[in-house]
Amino acid sequence: MRRWLTAAGLVMALGAGSVACASEKKEEKTFVGADEVCGDAFAGPLAEMVEKATGDKLFFAKSPKGMERVVAALKDGYESGRPWAAGDTLCLLRPKGAKQTDKGGVKFSMYSPQDVVGEGLSAGQDLYTMGVQSVVGRGNAALFFECVTPQLKGSDKTPLRIQGGFGRGESDAPDTREYRNLNMTILHAVSLKLVKALDCENNGGLPKDPVLTPK
Repeated sequence: MRRWLTAAGLVMALGAGSVACASEKKEEKTFVGADEVCGDAFAGPLAEMVEKATGDKLFFAKSPKGMERVVAALKDGYESGRPWAAGDTLCLLRPKGAKQTDKGGVKFSMYSPQDVVGEGLSAGQDLYTMGVQSVVGRGNAALFFECVTPQLKGSDKTPLRIQGGFGRGESDAPDTREYRNLNMTILHAVSLKLVKALDCENNGGLPKDPVLTPK
């Protein structure tokens, strides 16, 4: 098409180029780095941690309103009076070029008191000392904490019980203490953003910096 020297051929060639550019722009918006994948969920140094943990640099762009959905779901769950609620996904991490099954991300739910397992862990998991309970595995982390907030009537007597979970999806990263700590560090940082959104007293009992001490 680009060999044609007629005016019509020139227009067609430019048109093809415009389509290609439009396609490239669309891809740029569709796949973004960890610092943009779900709004500012992983903004700042956290983005590099996510990329290191997952082994990926580009992710399918998701809605920036994950925190709003999580907060609403946790409030609805608490106000329902049930002992637990499914919550919602804060951010789904789907790497560019990955299989449909390769999905990591962060989710928060309301846990039942019976969900705190104590020493009864699955094989390959470790208990940490942070929060009500904190657990790390090869490619995941879970953090349990409680929130007393003026946004929820009665939480001063019965706190909102929150379980956060991070999964890195399929990754070639090694199963070392460094990477297990990385999983928990990511989850802790995002959990602090949640307790801020919920106005939890005393940061929901979470420390300002992650405590990565195995029990």
